[in-house]
Amino acid sequence: MRLSTRIALAITVLVPLLVLASGWIMVRLVGHDVHAQADAHLRDRAAAVRTDARNLLRAMANDRSAEVEQARQRKLFAAALDVGIRVTGTEGTVTEGPQPADGRPLPAAADAVRPVTFRADGSSWRVLAVPLSVVRPAATGTLWLFSPDTAGQEQISRVRRRIVTVALLTAPVAGAAAWLAVTRAALPLRRLQRRAGGIDPRTSAARLDHTPTRVTEVDELARTLQTVLARYDEQAARTAEALATARSFSAAASHELRNPLMSMRINLDVLDGRPEPDPAERAEIIADLRGEHTRLLGLLVMLRALAQGDLVEADAFVPVDLADVLDAAVADLRRERPDVRVELTARPGLRVYGWPQGLRSAVDNLLVNAAVHGASRDGDGHGPGGGRGSGGGALIEVTLAPGADPAGPSVVLTVDDHGPGVPPAARREIFQRFRRRPDSPGSGLGLALVGQQIALHGGRITVGDRPGGPGARFTVVLPLGASERPLPGGRDWLAGASTGERP
Repeated sequence: MRLSTRIALAITVLVPLLVLASGWIMVRLVGHDVHAQADAHLRDRAAAVRTDARNLLRAMANDRSAEVEQARQRKLFAAALDVGIRVTGTEGTVTEGPQPADGRPLPAAADAVRPVTFRADGSSWRVLAVPLSVVRPAATGTLWLFSPDTAGQEQISRVRRRIVTVALLTAPVAGAAAWLAVTRAALPLRRLQRRAGGIDPRTSAARLDHTPTRVTEVDELARTLQTVLARYDEQAARTAEALATARSFSAAASHELRNPLMSMRINLDVLDGRPEPDPAERAEIIADLRGEHTRLLGLLVMLRALAQGDLVEADAFVPVDLADVLDAAVADLRRERPDVRVELTARPGLRVYGWPQGLRSAVDNLLVNAAVHGASRDGDGHGPGGGRGSGGGALIEVTLAPGADPAGPSVVLTVDDHGPGVPPAARREIFQRFRRRPDSPGSGLGLALVGQQIALHGGRITVGDRPGGPGARFTVVLPLGASERPLPGGRDWLAGASTGERP
């Protein structure tokens, strides 16, 4: 059932009920006014005839002649005018005027000292009892005054009938008017429903186009629908990105794992073949297998880290002190590579809004890259691998200080090594995935992961020559502060390449 029909039916029932309730109050008020008017008239007549009634009671008690009593009665009845009179005493009862039949029992005199309604023979009367007493001779009696209540009851009944008639007439009129009004008021809602009903997020990019109607409920509903659709689009985009990341992960893993697995299979066939290899050849094959296994494990770890960076959500970002991240990363590197010297100069309190796991991964790979390639002197160039090979006594200088970025407050992290450096032609491509020197022990994903995390945090990374001598300097600039920033869209570092630039 439509809302307009529901409201019309409710109004159809409610309005007559309200009319009847108001009419009941009106009937009560009218009845009160009618009775108040009749009662005032009775009191006036009672005050006018009380003296004559006492005189009549005295005459009756003294056993005066019939002529005297009749004279008293005529005087009493003349003063009573249009009300019924009844005087009761020990000597008898005198009646005159409109009143109930003599045989009908009257209310108790004590209950009628104020006017009350009395019904007899199908008629309604207002009755007032006034106590009478005389001293000489001592006698008591009651003066009864009667006023027909027929006119008042007819007036009350007439008001009651009119109220019921109005209630019956207003029911359909109110229902029709309510239906028309609600139907007209619901037009913006129906238009919104038609526009929303024509939207299919799966087949069309069209979204809800709403013009404010100045109807608060409709405008709020439209904003809610727009918010829901926006969230649907956002989640659909993230789902598509997740599917693309999964496909890229599968393709990259399949491509990069094929050669190591084939090499491991060949070595296993040689170990299991005839004739059996001699002990020296066997030891060499086992060493190759261990190396390939380490490389495969590192490759999978890096691919997983890249996939996590592609899928991380904004709620994982918190204020992070980069000095604490550097202290922990340098301590781990010194413990794992005791032959590598690291000189750290970091100013504490430089906080960025970031993903702690991603920042730590970026710092770890920068340090490992410098440790692996910082001591090389073979002249083949600077490789970007992220493996865990021997550092050869490398010296790494790490500095963390405030920056002077024109875009706003920033923090600058520099990592200097003493290796052969990075040729200018290779300084952008080293952040692409699987780019590494042939002799690099890494997976070729370390610096791709660094570039991904720096771009994810709204920063940039550049590569240059180390000031004062041979070697490479990696410079990372990140926006300073603990304020929330939107994540970049279209994250596809696992599928493509990252230059480490701010999006």
